[in-house]
Order: sequence, then C-alpha cells, then structure tokens
Amino acid sequence: MGSAVTHAPALDGRADPKPRHGPAKAPRPAGPKQRRRRESLAGYLFMSPWIAGFLLLTAGPMVASLYFAFTDYNLFDAPRWIGLDNFSEMFGDPRWRHSVRITLWYVVVGTPIKLIAALGVALLLAQKRRGQAFYRAAFYAPSLIGASVSIAIVWKAIFSDDAVVDRTQQLFGIDAGGWTGDPELIIYSLVALTVWQFGAPMVIFLAGLKQVPRELYEAADVDGAGKLRQFWNITLPMISPVLFFNVLLETIHSFQIFSSAYIVGGGAGGNACGPADGTMVYTCYLYVQGFENSRMGLASAMAWMLLVAVALVTAVLFWSQKRWVHYEEGGR
Repeated sequence: MGSAVTHAPALDGRADPKPRHGPAKAPRPAGPKQRRRRESLAGYLFMSPWIAGFLLLTAGPMVASLYFAFTDYNLFDAPRWIGLDNFSEMFGDPRWRHSVRITLWYVVVGTPIKLIAALGVALLLAQKRRGQAFYRAAFYAPSLIGASVSIAIVWKAIFSDDAVVDRTQQLFGIDAGGWTGDPELIIYSLVALTVWQFGAPMVIFLAGLKQVPRELYEAADVDGAGKLRQFWNITLPMISPVLFFNVLLETIHSFQIFSSAYIVGGGAGGNACGPADGTMVYTCYLYVQGFENSRMGLASAMAWMLLVAVALVTAVLFWSQKRWVHYEEGGR
C-alpha cells in the first residue's frame, strides 16, 4: 500500500482568506496623555531658543551679579568675598546719594510731563480730522528713534553753546547760554528729550480713548456738563486702566535712563555724567563704577539696589490702583 499524499489546495492566484497568523491589527490611536506629551514636547522645542537665551543672558548674569555684589571684583582678578562692605560703602558715598536725588527728580518731573503731553496729543488725535494717519505717525516717530545714540548726540548739539536753543533764548533777551554746559540746566535737556518721545504712551492713550462709549458724552451734554467736567468725570475714569499702565511703564523706564544721560552729559572722561555731575543719574554712576573704575562688585550691589527700588515703586503703584483705577465691571 502506498502512503497517502496530501496536497495543499490551489490558491489560483488568490490571497488566503484566513491568514495563518490571525487578522492584522489596526494601529491603536494615541491616547490623550500621549497627545498631550507630544504637544508639550513640540511647545518646549519651539520655546527652546527663548529658554536658552533667558538662562544664558538673563538668569545666569543675574545670579552671577548677586554673588559679585558681596565680593571685591575688578574684572581682572578673582572675586574676593567681602560680605556687606559694598552696600555700606555705597550708602556712605555722597556721589551715590547725589545720583539717587538726580534720578528721583528726573522720575518725578519727567514722567508726569511726558504723560500729560501724550494724553493731550491723544485727545486731539482722537477727533476725526483730515490727515489723521499722518499726524499719528509723525507724533509716534520720535519714540522709535529717540532712544538712539545718534539722537542723543544731535540733542547735545542743539542745547550746546551758541546753538539753536541758545540763539532762541537770546531772541527773547535770555542770556543763559547752552544747557549742556550748565550743571543746573543740563538735566532739563534730558527732561525735554524724554518728553519729546511721548509717542508710545500717546498711542496707548489713543487706543483707550477709542473704547470710551460715545453715549456717556451725549448724556453729559444733555445734562449740561462742560468739556472739562466731561474729561474729569468720564474720560479719566474710563481710561484709568490705560493711565495706570502708562504710569507704571514710564516710571520703570525713567529709573533705567542711561544712554541719553551719558551721551548728553559728555560720555567717557572726567565728566562722564555731565558737568559737576549734572546728569549723574543712577545708572550712569553705576556704569562709572563698574566699567571706568573697574569695581564690578560695587556696581553689582548698586544694580540690585536699583532692582529693589523699582520693585518697591511698582508694588506701591499696584497698591494705589485700588483707589483710582476703575474697570469695566465696576470694581477697582
């Protein structure tokens, strides 16, 4: 008897309807956790340039300066720990106290005048008139170029002896000379420069004025309220959040003034911060101590004192807003 031979069935070119290893499984869709993980990874990937820049250019130098503030460091030798000696020397330095007075005077005088000018021009530009776009661009332009070194050089030339301002004064019989050479007047040239750059807060004020409902002014007209009363009782309360923002921003900027004070004051040399320290604002004296006197430890201590002062002023402004800032919900 021959053995039985089993033959596989012919497929005739057709696929086996029943795969030997079972049916193919469809890919499982990603779960919510996996999708969130992928999205977070993509977000961190896009944020990585900013994170690297923050760590290397902001957080790292801040930590290093905090350490240097308690050391004797001159940029060339290794820092030597001296504790609070930099702070005690700083508080006993008459030039440091003079720089604090100059800076506070600049903040208290320059910031309100700049904001008043910005609000006044914004009120004029809020009215519909021909050429409105041109006037807005023209008034905003100084904010774009005003902080440059070239403008500071031109400003110094304008206020120097026998220049435009000096000759204009002579036409009115005022023989005060150039402002940049007078220790008492040079600070006013810096105030004039910062007021000239009112374009940025002006645009913010203009945006706030556009949000004031016209119905409030119409109702005030019906009640017989004049323009001044409408401004005091309607305009100011309605734009108080914008006013608070501008006050906060411009106050911080005023504390940080440096380039214009340094250039108008004279730049490098014995009178780096103006004749008789007339433009010795805080940051200018910090620069002198850190880079001209090579006392980076003392300059770091001064920088942290400035940070603390700005933080305190900011906290006071946020505390005070409860009394005069009105929001749409009716709260303060």
